[in-house]
Amino acid sequence: MARLAQTAGLTDIQNEILSTVRDYVDKEIIPTAQELEHADEYPQAIVDGMKEMGLFGLMIPEEYGGLGESLLTYALVVEQIARGWMSVSGVINTHFIVSYMLIHHGTEEQKQKYLPQLATGEMTGSFSMSEPELGSDVAAIKTRAKVDGDDYVVDGAKMWLTNGGSSNLTAVLVKTDEGAERPYQNLTTLLVEKPRGFGKVAEGLSIPGKIDKMGYKGVDTTEMVFDGYRLPQTQVLGGQSGKGFAQMMDGVEVGRVNVAARACGIAIRAFELGIEYAQQRSTFGKPIAQHQAIAFKLAEMATKVEAAHLMMVNAARLKDSGERNDVEAGMAKMIASEYCKEVTEESFRIHGGYGYSKEYEIERLMREAPFLLIGEGTSEIQKTIISRGLLKDYKLRS
Repeated sequence: MARLAQTAGLTDIQNEILSTVRDYVDKEIIPTAQELEHADEYPQAIVDGMKEMGLFGLMIPEEYGGLGESLLTYALVVEQIARGWMSVSGVINTHFIVSYMLIHHGTEEQKQKYLPQLATGEMTGSFSMSEPELGSDVAAIKTRAKVDGDDYVVDGAKMWLTNGGSSNLTAVLVKTDEGAERPYQNLTTLLVEKPRGFGKVAEGLSIPGKIDKMGYKGVDTTEMVFDGYRLPQTQVLGGQSGKGFAQMMDGVEVGRVNVAARACGIAIRAFELGIEYAQQRSTFGKPIAQHQAIAFKLAEMATKVEAAHLMMVNAARLKDSGERNDVEAGMAKMIASEYCKEVTEESFRIHGGYGYSKEYEIERLMREAPFLLIGEGTSEIQKTIISRGLLKDYKLRS
């Protein structure tokens, strides 16, 4: 039994779920990940298996057909899945964010319509804030939705949609004419139903082909182009326009816990591969694990894995308790993604020349780890969030 990344205080149900997922990862994901990743092939069989286990509805309340589990349970599940193949965790990450936004911000009619289908995976979700020229400046969104009778007419282009082609429900942040002075109050979240696939998927809506990426293969990353696309005003999340920024930020906050969990999963796997190889490879008459230079690397890697895991768990538990966790989620995301990169690189170094070969799993992890440095906000954005929160909490009293 591994001693790293263990979580105290879990219920019997949580332990049973994690044990089931861990077995699935070991038997179904790790043995096939290399082949699928190199082919950039969507892992349909793996996704179908996760649907059967109920993972698509893990946090959806039981009244809507889900399992009603906590963010902590979900994060620990994601950690295990990312340990097998980070792209698979990406398939359910955006799905989970859309489900979370519906649970906490949707109208009852929207919940009844979408959550049961999201719970089974019959409907899969994606969400979109970013645009080709947007970067981290969310208020600068250019995609517009204008009222025309009972409809909105949407024009503009969105960018970096994970599951953009394979999903059939997308939460899209657009600019609406609310007349508010603050730009953030002129943003609205629309629930866009669409067929799966690429090209022109609906009148006025196109999903261009997959963006070719350095890593994060298998899962489709796309653009989303609106050209006079019409949808009813009833598709505004929560039924009220101008609330989109707050809704999206709430979703991104739990998404940062998710990204931290994915980083932990990759780091765990990189450590496992490094410590295994260090005991198999010998130089100067003994396994390289017995050389102090390598032994010290393993010690540092393990400490970083443990620290990142504990911070991720703390952020998830805070969110589950109902408290604000923007600072803690930012800290967890930042430290987990940075440590993931460092642990993966050290494992790569331990592998020596073999680490550069596509035959070895560590080569794939070296291409996947950098994505987590930018997903759900760069480390620099996390530092901005963290420092603002700290200055608010530690504000000098006059």
